[in-house]
Amino acid sequence: MDFVRVGDKLLDRRKIAAAVDEILSLRCRGYSQAEAARRLGVDRSFVSRLESLGEVRRGRRVAVVGFPLANKKELEKMLEEEGVEYILLLTEEERWEFLRQRSGVEVFNFLMETVACLREFDAVIIIGSDYRIRLSEALLGREVIGVEIGSSPLREDRTLEVEGLRHLVRQVLLPSKERG
Repeated sequence: MDFVRVGDKLLDRRKIAAAVDEILSLRCRGYSQAEAARRLGVDRSFVSRLESLGEVRRGRRVAVVGFPLANKKELEKMLEEEGVEYILLLTEEERWEFLRQRSGVEVFNFLMETVACLREFDAVIIIGSDYRIRLSEALLGREVIGVEIGSSPLREDRTLEVEGLRHLVRQVLLPSKERG
C-alpha cells in the first residue's frame, strides 16, 4: 500500500495513478477532455492541466501503420529515431497470428480503438495495399499519406526502403510553413 498524508487527508497513490491512467486511456481512444472529465467526476480544466504536465513536445503528431513488411525491425528503429509517436508494423506472419489468436469481437474492438487513437494524430502514414490505403482514408478522415507497396491482396512480406520512408517522415514532421 502506498499512502501519503497531506494535512488531515490520507491519499492512496495507486488510486490517483489509476484515475490518471483512465483519463489518458479515454483521451487516446478519442474522448474529448470534457467527456473524460465527466466520466471520472473531475473538471475539464484538470484534464487539460494533466496533459500539459506530461507534454513532451508540441507540433505535428505522426503515426505510421503498415503491413506486410519484411524489414519491420529496421523500419521501427528508424521511426523511433525520427520521433514518430505511434508505430504499428506487422509482417504477414504476425498479421495472421494476430487474427488467429483473437475472436472476431476482440479484433473488431482492437480496430475501433486503433482508429479512435489514430484520429488524434495530425498525419497518419499508411503502408500497405492500394485497397488498405483507400479504406484508411475513408475511416480516419485525417491527413492520410499512403505508401503503396502493391495491389490488394498482399499475401507476402514486402521490403520498403528505409531512407525513403525516413525522408517522408521528416517532411511530414516539418511545420507546414517549412514544407511549402
